[in-house]
Amino acid sequence: MKKIVLLCLIAATVLAAETNKTQTVKTEKKNDISVKEIVDKANIVSYYNGKNGRAKTHMVITDKQGRKRDRQFTILRYDKKDGGDQKFYVYFEKPADVRRMVFMVWKHPEKDDDRWLYLPSLDLVKRISAGDKRTSFAGSDFYYEDVSGRSPLEDEHKLLDTTKSFYVLDNVPKDPGSVEFSHYKMWIHKKTFLPLKVIFYDKNGKEDRIIEALKVETIQGFPTVVKSRVTNKKTGGNTVNTMTDIQYDVDGINDSIFAERYLRRKPKQIKY
Repeated sequence: MKKIVLLCLIAATVLAAETNKTQTVKTEKKNDISVKEIVDKANIVSYYNGKNGRAKTHMVITDKQGRKRDRQFTILRYDKKDGGDQKFYVYFEKPADVRRMVFMVWKHPEKDDDRWLYLPSLDLVKRISAGDKRTSFAGSDFYYEDVSGRSPLEDEHKLLDTTKSFYVLDNVPKDPGSVEFSHYKMWIHKKTFLPLKVIFYDKNGKEDRIIEALKVETIQGFPTVVKSRVTNKKTGGNTVNTMTDIQYDVDGINDSIFAERYLRRKPKQIKY
């Protein structure tokens, strides 16, 4: 039985209360954790649980007028090593207009990722350029880069505050011309090292997108975000992802699945 270790809606009032409790981090203390350790741990628990993984995702996209659209897809993941190269395969199942669409990523932390999108209506395989990784994923408020994760090597990280429950980090891109944001803040839970809230700021310093963990569970011993929301401050819309049937260390999910030949036909590891 899944043990729920955290079920929370990250609200402004809660974070404000935490902020009032903040204390200055004294880096001279020998027992202080370094910024690099915090960032590396957060990266591992966010994207590298187990040697591989599979999950179903139900996505609800809501626009400013309250109109909703749904997406349902399955994600497969395979890690070559923790913190290193990994591969993602996203197979869309519903609705009919996106059925059989595939998004595949070969993630390389130290260089540009390789990304493909298969559009079944056109029978077209499209390469997604590095410049397009921070554009809308399947018409949602998530970006392509949100699916596979942003490499920690792309940013400079600074510990702003520590509270009873969170490490608060500010992150500035090393190549500001390659992204639409000026910086982003992360609230990383001190016990699990999961980032539970991320705020991206535009070039004018205004809030652009807010990513929040709405529900976390422990699955096979791994703290896992099972429900998350992106709020787009500029469009007034939001997208909520709910993940189910999450499994780690799945037999049969290996490197061979993440090949171009499977863009047009799903592997047997995609189960309904």
